[in-house]
Amino acid sequence: MTASDVRDWDPGDGRLSTPSTTRPSAWSADVRRPTAALPPLAPDRGQATPDWLEVVEHFREGLVVCDADGVVRHVSPVAERLLPEVTPGELLSAAGVPGLSEGVPGGFTHRGRRLTARQVPLSGDRCCWYVEDVTDSVSRADALLAERARSAFLAVVGDKLGNPLHPDRAAAAVVRLAVPTLAEVAVLVLAPRAGRARWWRASRTDDEVPNVDSGVLAGGELPTAIADGLTGAEPHAVDWLVEQAVDAGWLPGLAGTESAARVVPLPGRDAPVGVLLVARRATRWYDEDDVELARAFAARAGAALTTALLYRDQAEVADTLQASLLPVEPVEAVGVQWGTAYRPAQAGLRIGGDFYGSHRLTDGGSVFFLGDVSGKGVEAAVFTGQLRQCLQALHRLESHPARLLRLLNDALLETTQAHGQGRFATIVLGVARPERDGGLTLAMAGGGHLPPLVLRASGEVETVPLRGMLIGVVPDPRVGEVTVRLAPGETCLLYSDGVTEARGGRRGDEQFGAERLVTALTGCHRMPAPALAERVEQLTCDWLAQGDHDDIAVLALRAAGLSGRGARHLHSVPAGIDQTEETDA
Repeated sequence: MTASDVRDWDPGDGRLSTPSTTRPSAWSADVRRPTAALPPLAPDRGQATPDWLEVVEHFREGLVVCDADGVVRHVSPVAERLLPEVTPGELLSAAGVPGLSEGVPGGFTHRGRRLTARQVPLSGDRCCWYVEDVTDSVSRADALLAERARSAFLAVVGDKLGNPLHPDRAAAAVVRLAVPTLAEVAVLVLAPRAGRARWWRASRTDDEVPNVDSGVLAGGELPTAIADGLTGAEPHAVDWLVEQAVDAGWLPGLAGTESAARVVPLPGRDAPVGVLLVARRATRWYDEDDVELARAFAARAGAALTTALLYRDQAEVADTLQASLLPVEPVEAVGVQWGTAYRPAQAGLRIGGDFYGSHRLTDGGSVFFLGDVSGKGVEAAVFTGQLRQCLQALHRLESHPARLLRLLNDALLETTQAHGQGRFATIVLGVARPERDGGLTLAMAGGGHLPPLVLRASGEVETVPLRGMLIGVVPDPRVGEVTVRLAPGETCLLYSDGVTEARGGRRGDEQFGAERLVTALTGCHRMPAPALAERVEQLTCDWLAQGDHDDIAVLALRAAGLSGRGARHLHSVPAGIDQTEETDA
């Protein structure tokens, strides 16, 4: 080897070390040590001149020098440690190191270490192999790439499960995301509810999208590992888990002896919301990094499912309460045909501050009412619920309209004062009793509400002179009283201020008004009560032209004769849908 052999080549990282003069050279004194192959280094200010071999000894890379015939002539100490099979004086190919004989691009694995090798031609057809141990750097790079992949996976999981509103969709998304990153088959089992546990499974297919199915198991039929996981434990006996999953029929295409599995609890508020079973072929065992990734995935899945289940529970409570606050359809009564229409100010809530209803009396009559409480939305709807409950209890004690209205006023005053509320209500309350000729006698009391309208058989519309004071304001309010008789086929109409105070028209700020309502109802005396109530609601919505409005409630009662029963109620429908007029039965 001459100086020209290594000129313009970088044999390593440039680090030099000056060994002690008493330290023997790491190169052998026989054929491995060239006696006069390299010129001495230039002296450095009178210091002892280091030998080239001392420099080469501390290269990061190992050096293997071969002659033109491929016979190894020199092996550096680093190369001796990395390639103990390479022997000076023998052919390099006889050492059986594939990375040297074939020049594997990107490196090769030898004796558990990751090595790279590059060949440099020298003079006289000789060559030098530079061999470097890159195990640590490759491990660090692989670890960095793996961490980036895990972070990217968890970021996708967080995005996909960011705002779930339905537990079933969230559960299906969890198992779908787990395949194939975490498993070939993923099973999610939610904590039992009412003694039954729902499960979802995703299995890897030839397509990119995993196949997802679901089922239900009784709480006592859950595999032991799953039941333990629901308590917060994390079973890790691999064979045991696989056997149970196979017995449950959850591992399609995976045999028990060929699979590895883990169970990871999904954290909830107080207890695990469920457990995740992940399984794959035994060629990929779950190491600690895999388990940590599964736990991180389970934490995100548990948060998403907890949110979805909480939303479901709250929605169920809201639906139950909402149903209890909706206006109740009048009870069927002999000789009375009822018609109702209702449209709350906030359509999304379905509830509001207007209310109506009826109760049957033991003497054959019916108590009916329609009113409006102060405010809108949920608070107003809760107040109407309290008012309706009071009426349901009080009508059993008193059937006279005026006295019943005063009892209601006292009950509301007590309720509002106890809760520190300042709410009040307007109401028309009456008692309808059938007559022998098929007509109805209506005894009505007014508490500050709009006066009823009567559609006579002649086609005219009469305004009932009924007044009174607000209910729930003073202890002894002035209550108006009036008695009206309806001949067979005549109708009495009660309505809330959401009808007359609806603003619309050409300029959008004109009230519908009582006069316009009377004009619109003139000549409608032949309409059944359900159709008449809907007509009022439809006229009001047409006037609004999709604008904001107050709660709208309409109650119509028609004298249907002694043989007639009010068995039909026509609810309000969205604007724009044509309705066919109905005729009397």
